[in-house]
Amino acid sequence: MSRRTEPLVVGRVIGDVIDMFAPSGLEMSIAYTTREVSNGYDIKPSAATQPPSLRMSDPHSRDSLFTLVMVDPDAPSPSEPSMREWVHWIVIDIPGRSDASMKGREVVPYMGPKPTVGIHRYVFVLFRQRGPMVVVRAPTVRHNFCTRLFAAEHGLGFPEAALYFNAQKEPAACRTPSHKRA
Repeated sequence: MSRRTEPLVVGRVIGDVIDMFAPSGLEMSIAYTTREVSNGYDIKPSAATQPPSLRMSDPHSRDSLFTLVMVDPDAPSPSEPSMREWVHWIVIDIPGRSDASMKGREVVPYMGPKPTVGIHRYVFVLFRQRGPMVVVRAPTVRHNFCTRLFAAEHGLGFPEAALYFNAQKEPAACRTPSHKRA
């Protein structure tokens, strides 16, 4: 097991979402405006309402195209994930340049984290494409998506990289009583 896949095994991303894979050497970083995604770290849903930026570095990826998939394998609840995997975002035909955050074709529009109960994992999986993807249909529903099946149907093979973060429902703002005591 490599240093890059160990946190994915511990966090059960490998198993629940993807199979064991050998990282290719491609470095992927994903960042929201206030925080970079690190395996197992917490990010507040309010800090992830907008799509994150994606950066890649790989000397062999200049002419490559990539697909990024974001899913929640813990929907609706980590103890009963009957809607596993909830697809939050799919972007295809991302050019393999260093900063690809605004490139590619969005197949499933971004939906930020909205955990209702418990701590949810939000998983980003990056696949190298064999060429431009001509026909990719968006799933008709977001629940019960399968990253493995999506990859197999589109000839994507094993992931090049994966990252995940945790999020949980944020408490409602504390309200002060508007009445005064007599």
